[in-house]
Amino acid sequence: MMIDFQTPLKGMESSSASLDRAASRIAAIGQPSGDTVDLSAEMVALIHARNNFGANAKAAQTMDELTQSLLNIVD
Repeated sequence: MMIDFQTPLKGMESSSASLDRAASRIAAIGQPSGDTVDLSAEMVALIHARNNFGANAKAAQTMDELTQSLLNIVD
């Protein structure tokens, strides 16, 4: 039996990219580029990315625990 960890891994990659984008926009505050940054929207994006990353990490952990349980049953 093969457990597919690709879904939670892709979710973690997507969350990490979202976090990087929001952090970059926050870091641009005060730069002379002239762009405005909605700090509250960026903080919501950071929290959303953090929660998504955690949920995907928990899914991967649960899949690992399930695999271990199944292997223990087979032994």
